[in-house]
Amino acid sequence: MMLRSWYRPLERCFGRVAGGGGGDGLMWHADLKQHASGDYSIAVVQANSNLEDQSQVLTSSSATYVGVYDGHGGPEASRFVNKHLFPYMHKFATEHGGLSADVIRKAFNATEEEFCHLVKRSLPWKPQIASAGSCCLVGAISNDVLYVANLGDSRVVLGRGVDEDKKKKVVAERLSTDHNVAVEEVRKEVQALHPDDSHIVVYTRGVWRIKGIIQVSRSIGDVYLKKPEINRDPIFQQFGNPIPLKRPVMNPEPSILNRKLRPEDLFLIFASDGLWEQLTDEAAVEIVFKNPRAGIAKRLVRAAIQEAAKKREMRYDDIKKIKKGTRRHFHDDITVIVIYLHHQKGSSNGGLKNNVVGCTSAPVDIFSLNADEAEVDLLQTIS
Repeated sequence: MMLRSWYRPLERCFGRVAGGGGGDGLMWHADLKQHASGDYSIAVVQANSNLEDQSQVLTSSSATYVGVYDGHGGPEASRFVNKHLFPYMHKFATEHGGLSADVIRKAFNATEEEFCHLVKRSLPWKPQIASAGSCCLVGAISNDVLYVANLGDSRVVLGRGVDEDKKKKVVAERLSTDHNVAVEEVRKEVQALHPDDSHIVVYTRGVWRIKGIIQVSRSIGDVYLKKPEINRDPIFQQFGNPIPLKRPVMNPEPSILNRKLRPEDLFLIFASDGLWEQLTDEAAVEIVFKNPRAGIAKRLVRAAIQEAAKKREMRYDDIKKIKKGTRRHFHDDITVIVIYLHHQKGSSNGGLKNNVVGCTSAPVDIFSLNADEAEVDLLQTIS
Protein backbone atom coordinates (compact mmCIF):
# COMPACT_ATOMS: atom_id res chain seq x y z
CA MET A 1 0.00 0.00 0.00
CA MET A 2 1.67 3.20 -1.19
CA LEU A 3 1.03 5.21 1.99
CA ARG A 4 1.99 2.47 4.43
CA SER A 5 5.74 3.06 4.16
CA TRP A 6 5.25 6.77 4.92
CA TYR A 7 3.55 6.37 8.24
CA ARG A 8 6.66 6.04 10.43
CA PRO A 9 8.60 8.94 8.83
CA LEU A 10 5.58 11.24 8.94
CA GLU A 11 6.04 12.21 12.58
CA ARG A 12 9.71 12.98 12.03
CA CYS A 13 9.00 14.90 8.87
CA PHE A 14 6.72 17.71 9.98
CA GLY A 15 8.35 20.94 10.94
CA ARG A 16 11.82 20.20 9.57
CA VAL A 17 13.14 23.39 8.06
CA ALA A 18 15.82 24.97 5.91
CA GLY A 19 16.78 28.63 5.84
CA GLY A 20 18.08 30.88 3.11
CA GLY A 21 16.06 33.45 1.17
CA GLY A 22 18.50 35.08 -1.22
CA GLY A 23 18.34 38.48 0.43
CA ASP A 24 14.73 38.38 1.62
CA GLY A 25 14.86 37.48 5.30
CA LEU A 26 11.22 36.42 5.26
CA MET A 27 11.59 33.94 2.37
CA TRP A 28 12.37 30.21 2.55
CA HIS A 29 12.83 27.90 -0.43
CA ALA A 30 13.98 24.51 -1.67
CA ASP A 31 15.12 25.06 -5.25
CA LEU A 32 14.77 21.60 -6.80
CA LYS A 33 14.10 18.13 -5.42
CA GLN A 34 13.03 14.80 -6.89
CA HIS A 35 9.72 13.01 -6.79
CA ALA A 36 8.63 9.76 -8.41
CA SER A 37 8.16 11.06 -11.95
CA GLY A 38 9.93 14.42 -12.05
CA ASP A 39 11.12 17.33 -9.92
CA TYR A 40 9.56 19.84 -7.59
CA SER A 41 10.38 23.29 -6.23
CA ILE A 42 8.89 25.03 -3.17
CA ALA A 43 9.05 28.56 -1.77
CA VAL A 44 7.31 30.48 1.01
CA VAL A 45 7.39 34.14 2.01
CA GLN A 46 6.02 35.37 5.32
CA ALA A 47 4.05 38.61 5.61
CA ASN A 48 1.99 38.06 8.78
CA SER A 49 3.41 38.37 12.29
CA ASN A 50 2.89 34.60 12.55
CA LEU A 51 3.21 32.63 9.33
CA GLU A 52 -0.31 31.38 8.59
CA ASP A 53 0.61 29.36 5.47
CA GLN A 54 1.83 25.79 6.00
CA SER A 55 2.86 23.34 3.30
CA GLN A 56 4.40 19.94 2.67
CA VAL A 57 5.48 17.50 -0.04
CA LEU A 58 5.77 13.76 0.57
CA THR A 59 7.41 11.51 -2.02
CA SER A 60 8.03 7.81 -2.51
CA SER A 61 9.01 5.67 -5.48
CA SER A 62 5.33 5.25 -6.37
CA ALA A 63 3.51 8.42 -5.31
CA THR A 64 3.74 12.16 -4.59
CA TYR A 65 1.56 14.06 -2.13
CA VAL A 66 1.32 17.88 -1.96
CA GLY A 67 -0.38 20.03 0.67
CA VAL A 68 -0.87 23.82 0.85
CA TYR A 69 -2.75 25.10 3.92
CA ASP A 70 -3.52 28.82 4.05
CA GLY A 71 -4.60 29.76 7.56
CA HIS A 72 -6.60 32.76 8.74
CA GLY A 73 -7.44 34.09 12.18
CA GLY A 74 -4.11 32.74 13.41
CA PRO A 75 -1.82 29.80 12.52
CA GLU A 76 -3.45 27.14 14.71
CA ALA A 77 -5.70 25.53 12.09
CA SER A 78 -3.13 25.39 9.27
CA ARG A 79 -0.53 23.90 11.62
CA PHE A 80 -3.05 21.33 12.80
CA VAL A 81 -3.90 20.32 9.23
CA ASN A 82 -0.21 20.09 8.36
CA LYS A 83 0.26 17.59 11.17
CA HIS A 84 -2.92 15.51 10.93
CA LEU A 85 -4.36 15.36 7.39
CA PHE A 86 -1.84 13.04 5.72
CA PRO A 87 -1.81 10.55 8.63
CA TYR A 88 -5.59 10.37 8.33
CA MET A 89 -5.24 9.78 4.59
CA HIS A 90 -2.83 6.90 5.41
CA LYS A 91 -5.29 5.44 7.90
CA PHE A 92 -8.31 5.47 5.59
CA ALA A 93 -6.35 4.39 2.51
CA THR A 94 -5.11 1.37 4.49
CA GLU A 95 -8.63 0.53 5.65
CA HIS A 96 -10.17 0.91 2.19
CA GLY A 97 -7.47 -0.71 0.08
CA GLY A 98 -6.01 2.35 -1.59
CA LEU A 99 -6.50 5.99 -2.40
CA SER A 100 -9.86 7.25 -3.67
CA ALA A 101 -12.04 10.33 -3.57
CA ASP A 102 -13.93 8.76 -0.66
CA VAL A 103 -10.70 8.19 1.29
CA ILE A 104 -9.68 11.82 0.78
CA ARG A 105 -13.12 13.06 1.84
CA LYS A 106 -13.00 10.93 5.01
CA ALA A 107 -9.53 12.32 5.85
CA PHE A 108 -10.75 15.92 5.45
CA ASN A 109 -13.80 15.22 7.61
CA ALA A 110 -11.75 13.50 10.32
CA THR A 111 -9.29 16.42 10.41
CA GLU A 112 -12.19 18.86 10.73
CA GLU A 113 -13.81 16.86 13.54
CA GLU A 114 -10.56 16.49 15.47
CA PHE A 115 -9.83 20.22 15.20
CA CYS A 116 -13.36 21.00 16.44
CA HIS A 117 -12.69 18.76 19.48
CA LEU A 118 -9.43 20.63 20.09
CA VAL A 119 -11.26 23.97 19.96
CA LYS A 120 -13.86 22.81 22.49
CA ARG A 121 -11.16 21.55 24.87
CA SER A 122 -9.08 24.73 24.48
CA LEU A 123 -11.88 27.28 24.71
CA PRO A 124 -11.57 28.08 28.46
CA TRP A 125 -7.95 29.29 28.17
CA LYS A 126 -7.65 30.05 24.44
CA PRO A 127 -11.03 31.27 23.12
CA GLN A 128 -9.45 32.85 20.04
CA ILE A 129 -8.78 29.38 18.59
CA ALA A 130 -12.49 29.19 17.72
CA SER A 131 -11.93 31.85 15.04
CA ALA A 132 -8.87 30.13 13.49
CA GLY A 133 -9.43 28.38 10.18
CA SER A 134 -7.53 27.16 7.14
CA CYS A 135 -7.99 26.71 3.44
CA CYS A 136 -6.78 23.28 2.41
CA LEU A 137 -5.42 22.24 -1.01
CA VAL A 138 -4.13 18.70 -1.54
CA GLY A 139 -2.74 16.93 -4.59
CA ALA A 140 -1.88 13.23 -4.90
CA ILE A 141 -0.22 11.59 -7.90
CA SER A 142 0.04 7.82 -8.27
CA ASN A 143 0.01 5.54 -11.33
CA ASP A 144 -0.38 8.59 -13.57
CA VAL A 145 -3.62 9.58 -11.85
CA LEU A 146 -3.92 12.99 -10.17
CA TYR A 147 -6.33 13.67 -7.31
CA VAL A 148 -7.00 17.28 -6.26
CA ALA A 149 -9.02 18.15 -3.15
CA ASN A 150 -9.72 21.70 -2.09
CA LEU A 151 -11.37 23.86 0.57
CA GLY A 152 -11.12 27.63 0.21
CA ASP A 153 -9.26 29.68 -2.39
CA SER A 154 -5.81 28.16 -2.68
CA ARG A 155 -5.45 26.96 -6.26
CA VAL A 156 -3.74 24.42 -8.50
CA VAL A 157 -3.13 25.24 -12.16
CA LEU A 158 -1.88 22.79 -14.79
CA GLY A 159 0.57 23.85 -17.49
CA ARG A 160 -0.34 21.85 -20.62
CA GLY A 161 1.88 21.83 -23.70
CA VAL A 162 0.42 22.55 -27.13
CA ASP A 163 1.88 22.83 -30.62
CA GLU A 164 0.80 26.03 -32.33
CA ASP A 165 2.22 27.14 -35.68
CA LYS A 166 5.04 24.61 -35.21
CA LYS A 167 5.97 26.27 -31.92
CA LYS A 168 5.74 24.69 -28.50
CA LYS A 169 3.51 26.73 -26.23
CA VAL A 170 1.71 26.23 -22.94
CA VAL A 171 -1.86 26.79 -21.83
CA ALA A 172 -3.13 27.18 -18.27
CA GLU A 173 -5.87 24.88 -17.00
CA ARG A 174 -7.29 25.51 -13.54
CA LEU A 175 -7.97 22.22 -11.75
CA SER A 176 -9.40 23.45 -8.44
CA THR A 177 -12.50 25.39 -7.48
CA ASP A 178 -12.14 28.72 -5.64
CA HIS A 179 -14.56 28.63 -2.70
CA ASN A 180 -14.67 32.41 -2.33
CA VAL A 181 -17.82 34.55 -2.34
CA ALA A 182 -16.07 37.02 -4.65
CA VAL A 183 -17.06 34.41 -7.28
CA GLU A 184 -20.70 34.97 -8.23
CA GLU A 185 -21.46 31.25 -8.52
CA VAL A 186 -20.15 30.64 -4.98
CA ARG A 187 -22.08 33.63 -3.66
CA LYS A 188 -25.31 32.24 -5.14
CA GLU A 189 -24.54 28.80 -3.67
CA VAL A 190 -24.21 30.28 -0.17
CA GLN A 191 -27.34 32.41 -0.58
CA ALA A 192 -29.32 29.38 -1.76
CA LEU A 193 -28.35 27.51 1.41
CA HIS A 194 -29.64 30.38 3.58
CA PRO A 195 -32.84 31.66 1.92
CA ASP A 196 -34.09 33.09 5.24
CA ASP A 197 -30.99 35.26 5.78
CA SER A 198 -30.80 38.32 3.54
CA HIS A 199 -27.44 39.25 5.12
CA ILE A 200 -25.70 35.91 4.67
CA VAL A 201 -23.35 37.57 2.14
CA VAL A 202 -22.54 41.25 2.58
CA TYR A 203 -20.41 43.63 0.51
CA THR A 204 -18.13 45.35 3.00
CA ARG A 205 -14.63 46.87 2.99
CA GLY A 206 -14.43 46.50 -0.78
CA VAL A 207 -15.23 42.76 -1.02
CA TRP A 208 -18.03 40.24 -0.55
CA ARG A 209 -17.94 38.44 2.82
CA ILE A 210 -20.04 35.80 4.56
CA LYS A 211 -21.84 37.61 7.43
CA GLY A 212 -19.56 40.55 6.67
CA ILE A 213 -16.63 38.57 8.14
CA ILE A 214 -14.93 36.07 5.82
CA GLN A 215 -14.48 35.64 2.07
CA VAL A 216 -13.97 31.86 1.80
CA SER A 217 -17.04 29.63 2.06
CA ARG A 218 -15.30 26.34 2.90
CA SER A 219 -12.49 25.56 5.34
CA ILE A 220 -11.11 23.45 8.13
CA GLY A 221 -11.85 25.21 11.44
CA ASP A 222 -13.67 28.55 11.74
CA VAL A 223 -15.62 26.71 14.39
CA TYR A 224 -17.43 29.84 15.59
CA LEU A 225 -19.08 30.05 12.15
CA LYS A 226 -19.99 26.36 12.09
CA LYS A 227 -21.06 25.51 15.65
CA PRO A 228 -23.83 27.73 17.09
CA GLU A 229 -23.07 26.41 20.60
CA ILE A 230 -19.49 27.78 20.36
CA ASN A 231 -20.77 31.10 19.09
CA ARG A 232 -23.14 31.34 22.08
CA ASP A 233 -20.54 30.24 24.65
CA PRO A 234 -20.02 33.05 27.22
CA ILE A 235 -16.24 32.53 27.14
CA PHE A 236 -16.11 33.06 23.37
CA GLN A 237 -18.52 35.98 23.59
CA GLN A 238 -16.09 37.76 25.92
CA PHE A 239 -13.32 37.29 23.35
CA GLY A 240 -15.02 38.09 20.05
CA ASN A 241 -17.98 39.77 18.46
CA PRO A 242 -20.45 36.89 18.17
CA ILE A 243 -23.08 36.93 15.47
CA PRO A 244 -26.54 35.34 15.65
CA LEU A 245 -26.09 31.86 14.20
CA LYS A 246 -28.98 29.46 13.56
CA ARG A 247 -26.93 26.97 11.53
CA PRO A 248 -23.40 26.68 10.09
CA VAL A 249 -22.53 29.37 7.56
CA MET A 250 -19.35 27.64 6.37
CA ASN A 251 -18.76 24.18 4.92
CA PRO A 252 -15.93 21.64 5.47
CA GLU A 253 -16.80 19.52 2.39
CA PRO A 254 -13.93 19.51 -0.17
CA SER A 255 -14.29 19.71 -3.93
CA ILE A 256 -12.48 16.65 -5.34
CA LEU A 257 -11.26 16.05 -8.88
CA ASN A 258 -9.38 13.12 -10.37
CA ARG A 259 -7.92 12.84 -13.84
CA LYS A 260 -5.54 10.66 -15.78
CA LEU A 261 -2.34 12.56 -16.53
CA ARG A 262 -1.40 12.82 -20.20
CA PRO A 263 1.98 13.25 -21.94
CA GLU A 264 1.20 16.90 -22.74
CA ASP A 265 0.64 17.70 -19.03
CA LEU A 266 3.93 19.42 -18.15
CA PHE A 267 3.67 20.79 -14.60
CA LEU A 268 1.36 21.77 -11.76
CA ILE A 269 1.45 24.99 -9.72
CA PHE A 270 -0.03 24.62 -6.23
CA ALA A 271 -0.23 27.96 -4.41
CA SER A 272 -2.03 29.87 -1.69
CA ASP A 273 -4.14 32.85 -2.75
CA GLY A 274 -1.24 35.17 -1.93
CA LEU A 275 0.18 34.25 -5.34
CA TRP A 276 -3.10 34.37 -7.27
CA GLU A 277 -3.97 37.82 -5.87
CA GLN A 278 -0.97 39.13 -7.83
CA LEU A 279 -0.58 36.82 -10.87
CA THR A 280 -3.09 35.38 -13.33
CA ASP A 281 -3.09 31.65 -14.03
CA GLU A 282 -1.69 32.38 -17.49
CA ALA A 283 1.12 34.63 -16.22
CA ALA A 284 2.23 32.04 -13.65
CA VAL A 285 2.23 29.22 -16.21
CA GLU A 286 4.27 31.29 -18.69
CA ILE A 287 6.91 32.02 -16.03
CA VAL A 288 7.30 28.32 -15.27
CA PHE A 289 7.36 27.34 -18.96
CA LYS A 290 10.00 29.89 -19.95
CA ASN A 291 12.47 29.54 -17.06
CA PRO A 292 14.83 26.89 -15.65
CA ARG A 293 13.43 24.40 -13.15
CA ALA A 294 15.80 25.12 -10.28
CA GLY A 295 14.38 27.88 -8.07
CA ILE A 296 11.17 28.21 -10.12
CA ALA A 297 8.91 28.45 -7.05
CA LYS A 298 11.07 31.25 -5.66
CA ARG A 299 10.88 33.00 -9.04
CA LEU A 300 7.06 32.89 -8.90
CA VAL A 301 7.00 34.29 -5.35
CA ARG A 302 9.31 37.12 -6.38
CA ALA A 303 7.18 37.88 -9.45
CA ALA A 304 4.11 38.15 -7.20
CA ILE A 305 5.89 40.49 -4.77
CA GLN A 306 7.11 42.62 -7.67
CA GLU A 307 3.48 42.99 -8.78
CA ALA A 308 2.46 43.94 -5.23
CA ALA A 309 5.27 46.51 -5.13
CA LYS A 310 4.22 48.02 -8.47
CA LYS A 311 0.72 48.62 -7.13
CA ARG A 312 2.28 50.81 -4.40
CA GLU A 313 4.79 52.41 -6.79
CA MET A 314 7.58 50.64 -4.93
CA ARG A 315 10.33 48.15 -5.78
CA TYR A 316 10.76 44.60 -4.49
CA ASP A 317 13.91 45.77 -2.69
CA ASP A 318 11.73 48.20 -0.72
CA ILE A 319 9.18 45.52 0.18
CA LYS A 320 11.73 43.03 1.49
CA LYS A 321 13.03 45.55 4.03
CA ILE A 322 9.60 45.74 5.68
CA LYS A 323 9.14 43.75 8.89
CA LYS A 324 6.70 40.88 9.27
CA GLY A 325 3.26 42.04 10.36
CA THR A 326 3.63 45.42 8.68
CA ARG A 327 4.43 43.61 5.45
CA ARG A 328 0.92 42.12 5.46
CA HIS A 329 -0.34 45.57 4.35
CA PHE A 330 1.51 45.02 1.05
CA HIS A 331 0.96 41.32 0.33
CA ASP A 332 -0.23 38.10 1.98
CA ASP A 333 1.83 35.09 3.05
CA ILE A 334 2.65 33.29 -0.22
CA THR A 335 3.30 29.57 -0.69
CA VAL A 336 4.18 28.05 -4.07
CA ILE A 337 4.91 24.41 -4.96
CA VAL A 338 5.71 23.57 -8.58
CA ILE A 339 5.49 19.89 -9.51
CA TYR A 340 7.11 18.92 -12.83
CA LEU A 341 5.43 15.83 -14.27
CA HIS A 342 8.37 14.55 -16.34
CA HIS A 343 12.11 14.26 -15.80
CA GLN A 344 14.34 16.66 -17.73
CA LYS A 345 15.77 15.31 -20.97
CA GLY A 346 19.32 14.11 -20.48
CA SER A 347 18.82 13.73 -16.74
CA SER A 348 20.71 10.75 -15.39
CA ASN A 349 18.21 10.35 -12.62
CA GLY A 350 15.30 8.03 -13.07
CA GLY A 351 13.32 9.05 -10.02
CA LEU A 352 13.52 8.03 -6.41
CA LYS A 353 15.09 4.71 -5.54
CA ASN A 354 12.87 1.90 -4.33
CA ASN A 355 11.58 2.24 -0.77
CA VAL A 356 12.94 5.75 -0.28
CA VAL A 357 10.56 8.18 1.38
CA GLY A 358 11.16 11.92 1.18
CA CYS A 359 9.47 14.74 3.02
CA THR A 360 9.79 18.50 2.64
CA SER A 361 7.86 20.63 5.11
CA ALA A 362 8.08 24.40 4.96
CA PRO A 363 8.98 26.03 8.29
CA VAL A 364 6.31 26.72 10.87
CA ASP A 365 7.58 30.30 11.07
CA ILE A 366 10.29 31.69 8.78
CA PHE A 367 11.28 34.72 10.82
CA SER A 368 12.17 32.66 13.87
CA LEU A 369 14.10 29.94 12.02
CA ASN A 370 16.83 28.38 14.12
CA ALA A 371 19.89 27.91 11.91
CA ASP A 372 20.94 24.92 14.01
CA GLU A 373 17.77 23.14 12.91
CA ALA A 374 18.20 23.98 9.23
CA GLU A 375 17.32 20.65 7.68
CA VAL A 376 14.46 20.10 5.29
CA ASP A 377 14.98 16.76 3.62
CA LEU A 378 14.06 13.56 5.37
CA LEU A 379 15.17 10.50 3.44
CA GLN A 380 14.61 7.14 4.99
CA THR A 381 15.21 3.76 3.40
CA ILE A 382 12.56 1.37 4.56
CA SER A 383 14.14 -2.01 5.32
